[in-house]
Amino acid sequence: MSGFQNPSTNPELTARIRAFRDAFEQVNRNVGKVIVGKDAIVRKVLIVLVARGHILLKDVPGTGKTMLARAIAASIACDFRRIQFTPDLLPMDITGSSVFNLRTKQFEFMRGPIFANLVLADEINRATPKTQSALLEVMAERQVTVEGRTYVMEAPFLVIATMNPIDHEGTYNLPAAQMDRFAMQLSMGFPPADAEMQMLDVHLGSRNAVDDLSAVADRATFVHWQETVPLVYASDPVKRYVVDAVNAIRADSRALSPPSPRATLMLVRAAQAFALAEGRDFVTPYDVQAVAPDILAHRILVAGDLSPAAFVEEMLKRVDVSG
Repeated sequence: MSGFQNPSTNPELTARIRAFRDAFEQVNRNVGKVIVGKDAIVRKVLIVLVARGHILLKDVPGTGKTMLARAIAASIACDFRRIQFTPDLLPMDITGSSVFNLRTKQFEFMRGPIFANLVLADEINRATPKTQSALLEVMAERQVTVEGRTYVMEAPFLVIATMNPIDHEGTYNLPAAQMDRFAMQLSMGFPPADAEMQMLDVHLGSRNAVDDLSAVADRATFVHWQETVPLVYASDPVKRYVVDAVNAIRADSRALSPPSPRATLMLVRAAQAFALAEGRDFVTPYDVQAVAPDILAHRILVAGDLSPAAFVEEMLKRVDVSG
């Protein structure tokens, strides 16, 4: 393990990481008051958001995807907007448009709902590909260009998108370029019976459970967390392990659609955030293994009987771990 540790650890960074871990767990528990029985999913979502990644939640309606996004926004006291994707939604309905002001005799830009810290793109695959593409620039560059003018998004800017199964009526496939913009794809799934009983107790009250959530962090604190992630040390052996694993996937004949360099970068960032949540200032190959299936599976197409996630896990075990 010594080959992976940060050789220049300082007390200030150690204290910063300890404070992050404690606050991160507090946010995790706060969201868990509303999202019952899904602690692992909540933790993964928070780790990716801290790593400046966007999340895609693919599941049947009614499993708590929208509630999860609202609970996270309430817990970190950030500006939240929800966009309901429908077949008649236009790109300008997302980004905004210029409107002529009769009083000033000038066009004024009216910002769309994308201008928020946390945006919920609800049922994203119900909209046409043209409308879906309106998210591409803002998700990758964190800026919007409308009528030749560029508007930079205020930090943090994060997208949580929900997606219905492709076989549901009225859905469109997301293009590979857009799938690659999402750091991780997760499925909420159905809760265990005991958790579903507890969920009824939480949500059958006279008030919406999210409305009773108190913020346990603010926007500035969350940005500070994001700025801490790059300080987590990723040694050359760890980076070599990631690159070797990705190239092993690309070289395998079963990988019909291999992961991109953007996926490699996001894998290291997510591993840094995972290590940070564990209270460490350095990344190990085991941090990479913990996040790799969820980071890579939705980006690849695999031939054979293995699921993409199982295929990624198999390839990770084949690559030498040394440090």
